Amino acid sequence: MRLPQTHHTQKRANRALVVLAGVALGLIACSPGNPTDPPGKAGSGAVAQAAQPSEQYRLTATVQDLMEGIIDPSAEVLWDSVAYIATTQGIEDRQPRTDEEWKKVRNSAITLIEGTNLLSMSGRKVSGDPGQPVGPGELTQAQIQQRIDGSHAGFVQLARNLQDAGLQALAAIQAKDAAALMDAGSRIDEACEACHVTYWYPNAQPLR
Repeated sequence: MRLPQTHHTQKRANRALVVLAGVALGLIACSPGNPTDPPGKAGSGAVAQAAQPSEQYRLTATVQDLMEGIIDPSAEVLWDSVAYIATTQGIEDRQPRTDEEWKKVRNSAITLIEGTNLLSMSGRKVSGDPGQPVGPGELTQAQIQQRIDGSHAGFVQLARNLQDAGLQALAAIQAKDAAALMDAGSRIDEACEACHVTYWYPNAQPLR
């Protein structure tokens, strides 16, 4: 014989129905599929939406900005940190000696290394003013931009070469090896010149 439901048991039954309905809705909402996804592509729309924001960058600085504000100053610190300078008082053997001096050149090496990643980003403009005067033998800003856009993979590889030179400098700094740091400085100079002669002044006559 079936017993009549009390008011309390009826409320529990109603709550159970609500919970079951919520679970069902939750399963639908959490499903990896998307009503707009084609068969076999469940979840692709959600993945694309999640990945899209991380791929969007605001490229504010130009290549010239990065060179003047990050790359050149960092390279200058590395170049100036080690040198043999002849003076009337004798030969100056310049190199980092204290922990603070090594830390300074290390910071510059890291800044240079990471700066090359910024140079490599697609869509970055060469200059904010394409009509600005150029140096003797240089292409115009518009011509440089055209060359970089036309062979961006080559530009990225030259930036990577500079990064490798920076990594060599960083390894020398970690070892506190002044001679190796000087060698890395020469490689940084070569990497910079290779890029400039390719994109900035390709028609310049080589020095003799």
